[in-house]
This record gives sequence, structure tokens and C-alpha cells, in this order.
Amino acid sequence: METDRVSTIAFDLAGWPGHRAGQHLDVRLTAEDGYQAQRSYSIASAPEERRLAITVERLDDGEVSPFLVGEVVVGDRLELRGPIGGYFVWDAALEPARPVLLVAGGSGIVPLMAMLRHRRASSARTPFRLLYSSRSLDDVIYRAELQALAESSHGPTVAHTLTRARPAGWPGYSRRIDAAMIRQVAWPTSEAPAAFVCGPTSFVEAAAQGLIEVGYEDRWIKTERFGATGG
Repeated sequence: METDRVSTIAFDLAGWPGHRAGQHLDVRLTAEDGYQAQRSYSIASAPEERRLAITVERLDDGEVSPFLVGEVVVGDRLELRGPIGGYFVWDAALEPARPVLLVAGGSGIVPLMAMLRHRRASSARTPFRLLYSSRSLDDVIYRAELQALAESSHGPTVAHTLTRARPAGWPGYSRRIDAAMIRQVAWPTSEAPAAFVCGPTSFVEAAAQGLIEVGYEDRWIKTERFGATGG
């Protein structure tokens, strides 16, 4: 379990063609009566990892996520299709020196975590910064791993903002992401950084607009929108 509502599921796949950090896949479930439900999930694992992993948030009215978070067990077989997507991706070998800014809202951290893990697994020194918005500290997905990455040698800079509840003495930000916050965290525009923004539609629109306001060019910004991780 990553949080009370979020779990990571790892798969052993024969013949998986490999993926790029930031891509996603489709998961299809088929009931005994033949009814099928399919949802898309971002890949959480780095391309270098042996197992393929997705991170899923349970939606109470969902058709797929309650099974993946609360019922799936070791040995279950699922139908997967992928990898999918070639736009919202980062490859350590292509632009190793260009700074990268990651901006995540809630479960939008999942494909960005694949990028962070790819950076670590490939021993890249690409400068990375992450700005991550969550409702509360308990809702921060990959919390311990993000802290370990930030504290590691040549690790990324990680900044958190909590929008609903904060523990006493909270040192991070305490509001929704805005241009002023982005200006404090983001790479200077003179670096022509790459920016990846992922989360609910309203969050992505606000974050992208904030980046534009601080001087980022449209062509530097790649976005991916969804609500929760998936249903």
C-alpha cells in the first residue's frame, strides 16, 4: 500500500517489449458472465526494472480500481495492452543536460515517478526538480521513496504543498499551486527546461498557466490530464 487508498501492483510479463518513462497501459478485466471493463493506468516502474508496475487509486464507484487495490492476489492473470503513448515521456539518453521540472497533483505523480526512477536507474545526473501537490501528508504517494531520492547524492529537489490538512510545524507550502509558488521552485527560464505536468484537468490547467506566467514557453511544457489514477 502506498496510502490508505492507493496500491502498487507489479507484474511478471513474458515478452514485454519494454517501455519509456511516462507511458501508460490498458488493463482489462473480464467477469465470469463475459462483461468486460477496461481502464488506462500510468506505468510507475522505470524501464530498467525487471517487473512492470502500476499504481492505482481506489475509486469507490469504479469498476476496475476496487479489484486492483483490494482483491487482486499473487497469481491472478490480467489482460494488459501497451505500452501506449510517446509524447509524455522522458529518456535520460536523449537530453541528459537539460533541466527537468516535474509538477504533480495527487495521483498524477505516477508517470513522473517512473521518470525519477529511470533517472536513478540510469545513473543520470540530469538536474530534476519536483513540485508535488497533495491533500494531506497521508495522501502523498511514494512519500518515503521521494524523501530518500531527495536526500541521495545528486538527487532531485522535492517540494511539497498540502492543500487541506497539515501537521503541526509543516515546513512546506500550504496552498494550491500558483505562479508565485512555481516561480520559487521552477528552473529559471534561461535554462530552457523541460516541464512535465500531470494531474486532474483543473490542476494541470492552473499549473501550465502558472508556468507560462513565469516565462516558460509552450513548447517546453508537456501535460497529461486525468482525475484519480483510474477507475
